Order: sequence, then structure tokens, then C-alpha cells
Amino acid sequence: MKKLVIINHRMKNFLFLFSVLFLGLISSAQNDKSNRDAFKLEIAIDSINFYEQNVERSPYFVKEKVLQIYPSETLLIETEIKGDSIYSMKVVKENINPEKTIIIDFQQEVKNKQNERMILSVTNPFNKTLRYEALMFVNGGSDWTPTSIIPVRPKLKTFEMWNDVILSMVLVEWRFGEN
Repeated sequence: MKKLVIINHRMKNFLFLFSVLFLGLISSAQNDKSNRDAFKLEIAIDSINFYEQNVERSPYFVKEKVLQIYPSETLLIETEIKGDSIYSMKVVKENINPEKTIIIDFQQEVKNKQNERMILSVTNPFNKTLRYEALMFVNGGSDWTPTSIIPVRPKLKTFEMWNDVILSMVLVEWRFGEN
């Protein structure tokens, strides 16, 4: 009888630990947001004209560590760091790991129904300077155009501003660099 009780107790402990680990994995996966929901993108061009596009449900990362963002989006990018480099990146719904989550916000500032500027802000949660490259697709353009980006110093936020009407941006080459 004692042997059965010991086995039963071990089985209960095993089931309890398995349940805790399983629930932890499920709650972590539930925070992932690999695809944006479909939405209508509306961007002011001038006091009369505006750009409109139905953005379909689509992945945020079009390739590994290649992020596409549209005006009006705020994204929480949770990272995994291996050694001294960014190993992986994923969009999450909630910032439950702020020490490893980059916050990116892309907005259009409008005045009198006219584009004033496009603003991209990036918050660096790391103790190292964060670097990346950017390409933009502007209204009336036919191709992605590189643009200069200021490195984001440790634990700070940068603001990039353009007078161009930018329909979408791609952020690539994520890495740590010199201050």
C-alpha cells in the first residue's frame, strides 16, 4: 500500500509540474502576434487628396528579422539575444518582457488635412546601442528607397521624421553597435 501511495504522490507532482510548464508555454504563445489584422490605411497627401489602401492580414516579419510597418501601427518586438547579437524577433500583444522588447511606433502627423510629417519612434530597452537600416515606400514612388537612421542609444528612444508621405517602411539589419 505504501508503494502505491509513493507512486501516486510522484505522479501528482509530475502532473503538477507538467501542467505548470504547459500553461507557461501556452500563455507565452498566446502573447505572440505573427500577423497584423486587416485594416484600412488612410494617409493624408494634401488638403484635397489622400491615399487609401486595404491592408490584408499579413505577417509583420516578411522574412527573418525583416519588419514591415505601416503608418498608424505601434509594435512590440520581443527579441532573443544570443551572445552579443539579436538572434530572433517576434511581435507580441503585450510587453511582458520589457527588458528585451523594442517598441516601434510609426505615425503620420496631419494639420489641416495635410501631411506635416511622418514620424518613426524606436525605443531601445537594451544596455547597448541599437542599430538598424530602413527602406521606405513613398507616395508616387515605384520602388523601396533607403533612408538614413540614427542609432538608438541604450535605454533611450529616437524619433525619425520625414516630410515625404511614406506608405510603408521596412526595417532590417538589426544589430548592436558602438555608441
